[in-house]
Amino acid sequence: MNDYLDPINSVGMPEQTDSALALDLLITAKETVRNYAVAITEAASPEARLTLRNQMETAIDYQGEVAELMMKKKWFHPYNLNEQKILDVKAADTAIDIAGLNLFPGNTNRKGLYPTPPE
Repeated sequence: MNDYLDPINSVGMPEQTDSALALDLLITAKETVRNYAVAITEAASPEARLTLRNQMETAIDYQGEVAELMMKKKWFHPYNLNEQKILDVKAADTAIDIAGLNLFPGNTNRKGLYPTPPE
C-alpha cells in the first residue's frame, strides 16, 4: 500500500472496519460484565445487589449476542485458533501497512482517479 488515497487500497476496508468495531463492542461488553460483578460485591443493600445482578445478566446475554454475530460473520473464531490466528495476523499486517504510510504527501492531486475531474 503506497498511496492511501488510491481507491484500490479501500477494497475490503468496510469489512475490516465493521470487524474492528464489533471487536471493540465485544470487549466493552465483557468489561461491563466485569464491572457489574465488582459492583455487586461492593453493594450495601440486597436490593442494589439484585438490581446489579439483573443488569449483569442482561449484559452477559448482550455479550453472547455480539460474540454470536461475530462468529456468524466469520470475524471471530473462538473454537478454531488457527483461523483466529490468520485473522489476527492480517489485522496486524494492515496496521503495520497503515503506520508506514506517508499521510501528508506533498502532492495530493488526484485528477484522473474519478470519472469526472473535480473543478
